[in-house]
Amino acid sequence: MQLYRNLQEITTPFERPIVTIGNFDGVHVGHQLLFHEVAIRAKRNGGTSVAITFDPHPLKVLRPGGIRLISTTRQKIDLIRMAGVDVLVILPFDQQFAKTTATDFVNTVLCDTIGVHELVVGYDYTFGRGREGNIDFLRHQGEQKGFPVTVVDAHYEDGMLVSSTRIRELVIEGRMLDVRNLLGRCYYIHGEVQRGKQRGGSEIGFPTANLKISEEDLCPKKGVYVTQVLYGGKMYGSVTNIGYNPTFGDNELVAETHIFDFNKDIYGQPIRLNLLRYVRGEKKFNSITELSAQIQKDVDTAKQVLADTTKERLLSCEEKFNAMAT
Repeated sequence: MQLYRNLQEITTPFERPIVTIGNFDGVHVGHQLLFHEVAIRAKRNGGTSVAITFDPHPLKVLRPGGIRLISTTRQKIDLIRMAGVDVLVILPFDQQFAKTTATDFVNTVLCDTIGVHELVVGYDYTFGRGREGNIDFLRHQGEQKGFPVTVVDAHYEDGMLVSSTRIRELVIEGRMLDVRNLLGRCYYIHGEVQRGKQRGGSEIGFPTANLKISEEDLCPKKGVYVTQVLYGGKMYGSVTNIGYNPTFGDNELVAETHIFDFNKDIYGQPIRLNLLRYVRGEKKFNSITELSAQIQKDVDTAKQVLADTTKERLLSCEEKFNAMAT
């Protein structure tokens, strides 16, 4: 995938570009359908599939503190690359860019720079100063300037509308199974392992890898989760507490993860933490012994959930194989 971080890097229009535009926070199932539609149309027309997005997210500029994002820009780039798009254009968004009218955006960005051949957008897409560029506006512009506009309908999973807003709500509620259905993958956080208070192994008996969480980021519901840790190209089962560790009176928001069958020193190393299922709320215990006993119960629960998940995947694969064989 070719990556452009501003319009100045694009010296000539692309070959018959089929374009989609959006913020694409989370790159959820609905976004993936958009990218699939763009890729198919580009292949059919011998053209280039192009996605246009913005950094930072426009609401980070227009309403500071008003939105907590599902994915970082780095995550978004990786996920769009995996979706099979040929070109990703990331436009820097600031107060000045926010003044761009919808007409100027179509003329300068879509037509003059990208050379749009066809446009594919979601059913609720709006853009431009004051969100004046809606679907009707785009269709009218397309008729005038010679590019067809395809609108992809709303998508539902298990009766729920797939949207970044809904996914943020589900993450905050700790509903990770629903989040997974709408994202098409596990919700995850990542970062470098921090050196903590060193209590997990020496005092409690369960050493942990700690990731600090910013209060400004999208934070899942406080409590204990069944998780998976991706480190060094391998996946490990784990259990994670997200919160403030009230038993010890800590005041720093952190994800403390006990990794099963793992004894490596990974301080300062990057890991990814997949959140599979919410187990229980965070609780203050009267003693370390009581806390340790509860963690053992959480570990047992997590191992059972992970084992059941593995069985479900194996059965699903077997059913698909049998269906293909018949």
